[in-house]
Amino acid sequence: MIGTLTTGFGVWNPLVWLCVIAVALLFSWIIWRCGESDYDEDTEQTASYLSGNAEPAKGAVHVRAGNMYWGFTAALKSYYDKLIPLHSGIVNDYVSWFLIGVVVLFVAVILL
Repeated sequence: MIGTLTTGFGVWNPLVWLCVIAVALLFSWIIWRCGESDYDEDTEQTASYLSGNAEPAKGAVHVRAGNMYWGFTAALKSYYDKLIPLHSGIVNDYVSWFLIGVVVLFVAVILL
C-alpha cells in the first residue's frame, strides 16, 4: 500500500517524509526547551524597549487609515464624490444594481 513513487523528476516516499517531519519536530522541541523558563507574561518583561523612554499612548502613535490613503483619495476625489451618494448600505439596492448590470451585459452580448 505504501510504496515509493518514482517519476522522471525524483522519488517520493511517505515514510521518508514522516521521518523528516518527526526529526524536524524533535529539533523544534529541543530548541523550545533551551528557551528561558522564567518568562512571565504580566511583568515588565513584556514591555517594549524604547531606549528608556515611556511608551506613548496607543492613540498617539496610531496611524489612521485615512492618513495612509490620503493621496489616493485626494487624487480620486471627483470619483468618490459621485460614487459615495450611491452607497445606501441597503443590500437590496446593491442586488438591484447587480441585476441591472447583468441585464445590460446580457443585452450587449445578445446585440453584438
